[in-house]
Amino acid sequence: MIRTSGITKSYGELKVLKGIDIEIRDREVVSIVGASGAGKTTLLQIIGTLDRPDSGMVFYNGTDTNRLKGKALAAFRNTNIGFVFQFHQLLPEFTALENVCIPAYIAGKGRAAAESRALEILGFLNLSERAGHKPSELSGGEQQRVAVARALINSPAVILADEPSGNLDSENKNELHKLFFRLRDSFGQTIIIVTHDRQLAGMSDRILQIKDGLIVNDA
Repeated sequence: MIRTSGITKSYGELKVLKGIDIEIRDREVVSIVGASGAGKTTLLQIIGTLDRPDSGMVFYNGTDTNRLKGKALAAFRNTNIGFVFQFHQLLPEFTALENVCIPAYIAGKGRAAAESRALEILGFLNLSERAGHKPSELSGGEQQRVAVARALINSPAVILADEPSGNLDSENKNELHKLFFRLRDSFGQTIIIVTHDRQLAGMSDRILQIKDGLIVNDA
């Protein structure tokens, strides 16, 4: 599904990634763990094509993403990858429904089709009655589920999540953790999660540990 080969990344004199080789299988839930500054988020951003490595390659089902540029890369990212961040990044002036629809509009889908799909996903996430509410009117857990719905709108094969439960209380955190596995089982997504949460990492199919810019454990 996803393969990286020899990924390196430096910021000035700081070498963050020193040669990352990993393979992620289809429909696998993988957690990336490690101390702050170990390179977890940098690796996730490179896997998600939000950043370029200094050297090395990222493949999605054989597609070398380094060969994609500009609009072609943006289109690939929008249709193949969904992102969930620690801070939900919802636009405050738009309703939950409107926020979820945005990636679909970017992909060129019409309003009726986008809203129909968005309402379907919001229903799956038990948010149907909150579709017309703005982020300020939603709880933290609801906001993060809206962010998950937005990540799902274009039916991406891959969901990348960066500390997705970092700002949630224990109850909402547990629900979000379970949700990732429901998504995998219901929609067949491959899910990669950067997390400090031991409970979430322990639930995953596999844990990749980064230390000093290298994978030191794959279990």
